[in-house]
Amino acid sequence: MKKVVLAPLALLAIAAAQAQEPAATPPTPAEVIEAASAEDWRPIAPETLLVMTLGDGAQVFLELASDFAPVHVENIRKLARAHWYDGISVNRVQDNYVVQWGDPAEEEADRKPLPEGIVAQPPAEYSFAFPQNPSLSVRQGISPTSYAAADLYIDGWPVGGGALRISDRDVGVAIEPTASLVHCYGMVGVGRGDNPDTGTGAELYTVIGHAPRHLDRNIALVGRIVEGIEHLSSLPRGTGPLGFYEDPAQRVPIESVRLASELPEGERPQFEVMRTDTETFRRYVMARANRTGWFVRPAGAVDVCNVNLPIRRAAVD
Repeated sequence: MKKVVLAPLALLAIAAAQAQEPAATPPTPAEVIEAASAEDWRPIAPETLLVMTLGDGAQVFLELASDFAPVHVENIRKLARAHWYDGISVNRVQDNYVVQWGDPAEEEADRKPLPEGIVAQPPAEYSFAFPQNPSLSVRQGISPTSYAAADLYIDGWPVGGGALRISDRDVGVAIEPTASLVHCYGMVGVGRGDNPDTGTGAELYTVIGHAPRHLDRNIALVGRIVEGIEHLSSLPRGTGPLGFYEDPAQRVPIESVRLASELPEGERPQFEVMRTDTETFRRYVMARANRTGWFVRPAGAVDVCNVNLPIRRAAVD
């Protein structure tokens, strides 16, 4: 058989022709969500959904992370069932940081007594053992940070694992075999005093700015806001230290906080969260990491707090 040798110009022509062939356009995050099947979503159980109604009628919906901070979350459930939160207020709004709510009384003697069964000193549910074999499908495409050796999603929640600790003395680096939930925008935590106080759940806050990752492993994160955070993030900023309202008239009253399971079945709000143990979620993360269209240069990775886990209202039959 006669050997065919292509001249350099012919090779260039073939390369040019191949370059003109349109490459497959990666899906956008919205297209991945649109193509997701029913099995790619999980419902938020009524027992883990809080409905907070502000004084003006606006509602904020919170999902509780009962698997990560079970004692604090059970305290919060007891407080909600006892209607203890009714009549408290939003007392602190610190720009690019947090919104905090609880009993506004400054003196302990003036505060509302906690209902029976509340654990007054819960364990420090700030971290947990880092899984030995976390699924790569929830880690691929998520960029590492200086706060953790690996950021990923576990059971639908943002997690920082294997914290890096750098010593000023010897510039050494050690990796801790622990993990914690991450202070992403909208995450909800338990306010506490100085160590060893761990907070009861009577004082709560949510993040309304850039993720304050220095708080990870220092406080109990107990959930996230799934809808209605705009009713908190848009509040006037407090002018006192740490963003506390100096004038009691500025405080935003909270009319009620109820578990969805307490509401009549036909009135329970229903939400679905995209499962993070699926191929669909892996494709969604990669789509977030490699944005096309308007983007000139895709980042190639995405911060764990910028994944923007899809959460939607469930269709009601």
